[in-house]
Amino acid sequence: MQGENDMSDRDEVLLGGIEGGATHSRLSICNGNGKELASVTGPGTNHWMLGVEECAKRISNMVAQGKRLAGIPEDKHLDVLGLSLSGCEQEASNQKLADAVRAESPYAAKSLLVCSDTAGSVATAAPRGGLVIISGTGSNTLLCNPDGSQHGCGGWGYLLGDEASAYWISHRAIKIYFDQEDNFAKPPHPTDFVWDAIKKHFNVTTRTDLLDHCYAKFDKPMFAGLCSKLAVGAKDGDALSLYLFKEAGELMAKTVMALVPKMDPVLYARDPLKIVCVGSVWLSWDFLKPGFVEVLGQEKISFDIELLRLTTSTSLGTIYLAADFINFDFKRHYEKNYNIFYKYEGKNGVKNSPITNGKHKTSEVKDLIALWSNGKI
Repeated sequence: MQGENDMSDRDEVLLGGIEGGATHSRLSICNGNGKELASVTGPGTNHWMLGVEECAKRISNMVAQGKRLAGIPEDKHLDVLGLSLSGCEQEASNQKLADAVRAESPYAAKSLLVCSDTAGSVATAAPRGGLVIISGTGSNTLLCNPDGSQHGCGGWGYLLGDEASAYWISHRAIKIYFDQEDNFAKPPHPTDFVWDAIKKHFNVTTRTDLLDHCYAKFDKPMFAGLCSKLAVGAKDGDALSLYLFKEAGELMAKTVMALVPKMDPVLYARDPLKIVCVGSVWLSWDFLKPGFVEVLGQEKISFDIELLRLTTSTSLGTIYLAADFINFDFKRHYEKNYNIFYKYEGKNGVKNSPITNGKHKTSEVKDLIALWSNGKI
């Protein structure tokens, strides 16, 4: 399909992309000229949490809904469907998911591409490569080098990782309170607000009441939802909440440092290293920043870094990847896909500066948290 220049032919080309996390997903369908024909939101699509069959059903339902909205016949294939989903880091399991989608929905697409949600995020904003740090319900950091090589840090799920994610922050808050009550460890700050937030979020009155939510009735997205209440506490000045987000910021920066040895210097030699920041925890950047900047300063980073906030869905970046997969020349306007909200100047030491364009002010954080809690973003 590469090289098709006839506008009517390009209108007939159909490309789909799904960005999927543990909590919610989004599908976009575009024609070959880049016009969005349909946008659909759906539930989480992490196959490790759901199982491959259930994940495939959710994908199939989203594609069917998107086709209806776009006026595409049910039995007409998309030319390609890209799936950029959390948990899709292994080629073998990705192939199983692709096979399951084909079995569930034979008319979904002629070609299927399955990749990690981190890959779609980088593709949305940084065509030459860069880093993406996803911190939502779970967390993951991925380096994409210009030669196509990829290296990760984290992304192992809540039992083996998820550092700096909403789940991790929530779990850390609960553990600090439990350790205090057991006289096992002193908390770094008073726990009054945090314990009150825990009781309200889980609708419990004692620690024993909480055990159901940790074991028999464990629901990772619901568990992670406590983080939004802790973000409100941080905004209101609660010392322990601020401490938790500072810790998370430190861990985010440490994932960057872990990947520097595997990084192609081309990514930062002339221009700042681009880090795409994805996920709801980044809405609390004002509280993450002290820990993030502190670690970079301690490590004496010698190059500049730009933190990017996407202004469009990662599903668009997934369409970019899908178009490349079938060698279709899909037009892209990367500069419209992101804002720079922070720049770290490493060449002269540890200087750093906020960027007005795209940066959420502290006064806006509570409104953003409310949108997050209601599933709007």
